[in-house]
Amino acid sequence: MSDISRRHLLAGSGALAAAAAVPAAARPAPATASLAGKSFLVTGASSGFGRLGALHYARLGARVFATMRNLPRPEGEELARIAQDEKLDLHVLPLDVLSEEQAEAAVAEAEKRNGGPLDVLVNNAGINIHGPVEVQDMESVRLSFDTNVFGQHRLVRAVLPGMRRRKSGLIVNVSSQVGRVVMPAGGVYSATKFAVESASEQLAYELAPHGIEVCIIQPGGYPTGIGANRARLTAALAARAESRHTDGYPDLVARMKPAAPGAQPASWPGAPDPLDVPRAIAEIAAMPAGTRPLRRPVHPAPKPQEAINRVSAETQLALLGDGPYGPWAKAVLD
Repeated sequence: MSDISRRHLLAGSGALAAAAAVPAAARPAPATASLAGKSFLVTGASSGFGRLGALHYARLGARVFATMRNLPRPEGEELARIAQDEKLDLHVLPLDVLSEEQAEAAVAEAEKRNGGPLDVLVNNAGINIHGPVEVQDMESVRLSFDTNVFGQHRLVRAVLPGMRRRKSGLIVNVSSQVGRVVMPAGGVYSATKFAVESASEQLAYELAPHGIEVCIIQPGGYPTGIGANRARLTAALAARAESRHTDGYPDLVARMKPAAPGAQPASWPGAPDPLDVPRAIAEIAAMPAGTRPLRRPVHPAPKPQEAINRVSAETQLALLGDGPYGPWAKAVLD
């Protein structure tokens, strides 16, 4: 398994050790390098991080395949118009992440237009349905997991054969702060993001021998389209919920209604810039292979998951370090 230690071979173990000794918050943020020559496939590009990211990566020189469901639609037409006006290498493709057939077709079309395997998959598409766990009916739970977990998995399976043939690639899975910490009334959203965290880390170990990296992005709260979708889906859940399930949580259920007191608005004074997330992804994609982090918290406010990330990495290294999978864990976590 000597080929697993790609981080040390490519970056130098001394440089990595020095970087690790400096707290992440104290390190200067490097300027984003050009993404020229790289190809990206982005899911959920109709709004939020997906739309902003598709344009940001293309403006940095990448060839971008921006995917969204229900094409043709105004959001797709707008992206195509911007790409034409700015002469960006950006292509809008249909993709509903709930469909394995569409996932396979979108990746195949992107690889065909790209002339080979993709460099970066950004698994961004996701939904958030708020409310107590008991109130979440099976329709809500299935849709949440099908979108946030199974949707990412469909795309991972579609891109990996090509990436493995080339022995390079980057998979970016968008998680959340609440993929590591839990807030009451978060519904099953946290559960889906915990699943994303687990599956992504396991995938990172398994792909280490293939030279493919996985990065988990952990955003905090940002004003994006997911807020409007959350309000719509949550209100629909509240409307169909049975009183035998809602009676125990009057205050929490009240917050599920549209424009309820305490509901997060589309934006708010001092709201962080949603472009923070695409900037972080672009920075990671521009890093040399073998030096990219497994996790990147993104938010200007406190990041409560950072302590969990550190303990988790230490625990995984202690668990796997002396066993047959030790080189995989060290390649990912060192």
